[in-house]
Amino acid sequence: MDSIESLQWRYATKKFDSEKNLETSQLELLAQAFNLTATSYGLQPCRLIVVQDQDLKEKMVPHSYGQMQVKDASAVLVICTTAVDEQYVKDYFSIVKKERNTPDEVIQPFQDFLTSTFSKKESEEIELWAKNQAYLILGNLLTVCAQQQIDSCPMEGFVPEKIDELLDLKNKGLKSTLLLPVGYRATDDSMSQLKKVRRPQQEMVFYL
Repeated sequence: MDSIESLQWRYATKKFDSEKNLETSQLELLAQAFNLTATSYGLQPCRLIVVQDQDLKEKMVPHSYGQMQVKDASAVLVICTTAVDEQYVKDYFSIVKKERNTPDEVIQPFQDFLTSTFSKKESEEIELWAKNQAYLILGNLLTVCAQQQIDSCPMEGFVPEKIDELLDLKNKGLKSTLLLPVGYRATDDSMSQLKKVRRPQQEMVFYL
């Protein structure tokens, strides 16, 4: 399918086939897509937890307002944010230098700029910025899933503190921001047969 056909095919899956699992190669492809998504300054302030353990998925359901997609999906992608400080910025530029062999005199001005920028921000402001990057990642993952005919259901509806506790995210320096159950739609999911509803494109897009 081409890109538009893939997006027409995609929908927020209401019922997954709990008997059908994604291949390891498919999950690896989604992991690569996560890692390649554009983020502000290239800092990648997000991490991905791939939950496949059935017991964990079932324990996530009560903290996801009873949404059964969490239990029945092949895996739940938990998009998390992490703190960004001076050391985080420094580590990023160490990677840049290693991968590109960029001279210090080229790297240092931008590194100093970012260090200064983030040092002036409150932790809440940095966390909000990181969450914005998580939504960029979610959008990219939804598109890649559609192109690969992997069903998905983006979720904001969960209790982050409870998911963090269940997955021991605090000890990893992470906070859950979004959930993305992935797998295959059930054949008896009646919602999958409904026509996609969108406002007319001429009401949504303007050319200047």
